[in-house]
Amino acid sequence: MLTRLEEHRVSKPWGRTQLPERFGPSDGDRLGEIWFQRDGGSNDALLVKYLFTSERLSVQVHPDDNAATAAGHDRGKDEAWLILDAEPGAEIAIGLKERLSADTLRASALDGSIVDRLDWRAVSPGDAFYSPAGTLHAIGAGLTLLEVQQNADITYRFYDYGRDRELHLDEAVAAADTESSPGRSVEQPLGHGRSLLVSGPKFTVERWCAGGGRLRASKEAPVWLISLGGRTHANGQQLDGCSVWIAEADVDLEVEAGAQLLAAYEGSEIRPLL
Repeated sequence: MLTRLEEHRVSKPWGRTQLPERFGPSDGDRLGEIWFQRDGGSNDALLVKYLFTSERLSVQVHPDDNAATAAGHDRGKDEAWLILDAEPGAEIAIGLKERLSADTLRASALDGSIVDRLDWRAVSPGDAFYSPAGTLHAIGAGLTLLEVQQNADITYRFYDYGRDRELHLDEAVAAADTESSPGRSVEQPLGHGRSLLVSGPKFTVERWCAGGGRLRASKEAPVWLISLGGRTHANGQQLDGCSVWIAEADVDLEVEAGAQLLAAYEGSEIRPLL
């Protein structure tokens, strides 16, 4: 079974009024995100988004599964990013430059110095990162990126550049892992035109280029298919550019030269080709 996911466009104070052409018009809104979900898909394990930034996002953190379920949520929020477009000087922050105590972390959030304590990194199209729950992070301005995440709408803000939005200092400090500072992911070839783009304990993202094969999927272990342009097919059906699908049965994939397809699924174990 192959299902195309519906688009849900979300305005954000840091979003854009002009989008890359392939995403169509923003209709004058400051469009920040496009979510891809199916009806009744709130319990799906993963969520796929595009983000469009004209300003820095808040300094934030997401809780892990244990902290999230204790707070009444279904799961925590690991996430991964693939940079698609970046203006000159665009950057993201992921992790801290050095370990901080809880008291110092709270104080730096209150006075705004937390921004300078983050590990800011220049980024370019093609860069990929896996950000485990607990990692302090902030996405900079001038970026178009794809995000794959655990399907949880739970964010604790440390600092928001004076925007009139709620902060969550107690929860953020409790959720923060001040030890971690994840690096860029190094893409690893897997053969048959597929490669490992990012991998973490909660999910894996592969990139498929100019190749194909039958990938294992089921209702209990689905695969999210993310078309990034060009001619790609799943079970003989062409996947339009910038569309997202979910496969709940074994799927035959074919990616023509010059096209790109991402495949995301739960867990860190690489799915075998059948």
